[in-house]
Amino acid sequence: MAEEKLNRGFGLWSSLALVIGTIIGSGIFFKQGSVLQTAGDTNTALWAWFAGGVLTLTAGMTVAEVGSQMTETGGIYSYLTHLYGKTVGYLAGWMQVIFYGPAMMGAISAYFGVLFVALFNLNTNFELPAGMLALAFVALINSVPNHFSASFQVITTVIKMLPIIALIIFALFFGDHDALGQTVTTMSHSASGGFGVAVLATLFAYDGWVTLANIAGEIKNPQKVLPKAIITGIVIVIVAYLGISFGAYRSLTANEIVNLGENTTLKMATNAFGYWGGRLLSVAVLISLIGTLNGKVVSFPRILYVMAKEGDFPMAKSFAKINHKSKTPNNAIWFMIVVAYVMMVLLKPDKLSDYAIFITFLFYILVFIGAFKMRHQDPQGANRIFSMPLYPLIPIVAILGSLYVELSEIMNDFEGILVSLVVVLAGLPIYWWLNRQK
Repeated sequence: MAEEKLNRGFGLWSSLALVIGTIIGSGIFFKQGSVLQTAGDTNTALWAWFAGGVLTLTAGMTVAEVGSQMTETGGIYSYLTHLYGKTVGYLAGWMQVIFYGPAMMGAISAYFGVLFVALFNLNTNFELPAGMLALAFVALINSVPNHFSASFQVITTVIKMLPIIALIIFALFFGDHDALGQTVTTMSHSASGGFGVAVLATLFAYDGWVTLANIAGEIKNPQKVLPKAIITGIVIVIVAYLGISFGAYRSLTANEIVNLGENTTLKMATNAFGYWGGRLLSVAVLISLIGTLNGKVVSFPRILYVMAKEGDFPMAKSFAKINHKSKTPNNAIWFMIVVAYVMMVLLKPDKLSDYAIFITFLFYILVFIGAFKMRHQDPQGANRIFSMPLYPLIPIVAILGSLYVELSEIMNDFEGILVSLVVVLAGLPIYWWLNRQK
């Protein structure tokens, strides 16, 4: 019997939609308050959003060059295995399967529950069940052939751009506050963390561009499509994020944004378009969150699937299975959904997202360094389909920017970061045990 393989169902447009749709989700709508509070004033907050975008773009270009030379599914698990050997690659995969992927799914689902309950004026006790049901719905979509999830990604991405464009236009022309120069002065929400931590908070909103690399084995002509989709998608997102943040500061005062927190966007939409207009735009935001969840669920279980095929995960035979009808790794998908549920119960979404971003950027830095290694091994670029511009400036900015953000978070919440690292390093004994079994 022939081995079941993943289907290459993602072309350029669906790949671009996956990048944009996975990045633009809950972060830009729910992180306005926390970024502004951390930054302390609107000018610093806008610079934080811009810096997060530049860091994401340099990271995306660097990973795009590395990824254009490796076309298999697995993303940074595959990249780091190739660059540094099995142990480092395994830890990167373990981190994404056990911590990063489920944490991001859980955080986005939790934000969905918050907005859903606020939109329909339900009891806050329904926030968690609503988020869990949304995640289960997306898992079901991804348990059928991937051309459905690809089409779903395109549709939700188009829908999610509508409220962003509408809010930006309204705020620019009808906002009645000065966007620049506002300072957070509320007694209960004093500035905390500084610029570096504010940038870290924006990186949750920019997260998602690497998901395309995780499904390279399902992209048509990945060597050309992957770099083009990642870079174009990130540039579009940076423009959208700066626009919506500037618009928020034009629509509401700094103190109002910090006090409203996760409900900033709902208030902004209601002010702009009235009660029903605000509700309609909030529905579009909910669809946006579903689209982002779809991107995560498309991507991260593929890493578990590839690890299982290599025998690098417990119960490998089960997780390496492809459903013969849908050609999707359904066991891997539902395992990660369960882990995400556990995280939703244990941690608040803001902390969940910050810890996840911190951990994954440790491994991103290794990929950025790996770009230098691959250039050294292939100076003529014989196997390099895409070459990043401004080399070596781009990967240097990616590395230095990432280190700055990581050090800022260590100084701000050392205990939380320590716990996150312990969870990741806990994968080593399992790796050693798996090798003994082999």
